[in-house]
Amino acid sequence: MADRTTFAVEVAGTKRELPLFEIKPGLKIAILNILGDTELVQNCARALAEKLKGISYDVLLTAETKSIPLAYALSLETGKPYVILRKSYKPYMGKALQAETLSITTGQPQTLFLDEKDLELMSGKNVVIVDDVISTGSTLQGMRLLIQKAGAQIVAEAAIFTEGERAKWREIISLGHLPVFTE
Repeated sequence: MADRTTFAVEVAGTKRELPLFEIKPGLKIAILNILGDTELVQNCARALAEKLKGISYDVLLTAETKSIPLAYALSLETGKPYVILRKSYKPYMGKALQAETLSITTGQPQTLFLDEKDLELMSGKNVVIVDDVISTGSTLQGMRLLIQKAGAQIVAEAAIFTEGERAKWREIISLGHLPVFTE
């Protein structure tokens, strides 16, 4: 692997070196990849569960892929079920709801799908949105739209990190904030 510049973070008592990735000329972001990092995921889930203690909610919701382990671990910590919004439709998903968003890492539009079975779980419920990193808010917007379409109510939004303009994310329950890097 080529040498890559990193950004040091400490979150939920866990230290990591996040590689910097150029998303467009002159702009880099620190990449948090929690897939396979059991220690980080469990520590962050415990810390987020503590921050969510005073909130009344029924369901955790996230979008695939990287935040799935966090939603699972948070579900174990809180005893609440979790729902995964999928990025591709499969026939077994039945009459799935969908919303389109734009990915910061690929720069491409992506569609989020709420499985028909999960629609029944969410309808009329209080939902906490969970993500690994909230950066531009485009995925967050897609998740919000699907929650609204499902007849559910968002009571909190939580992430390991927010990124970019800090003031934009004041309402997000997070464990830390990542800067963007310009050259």
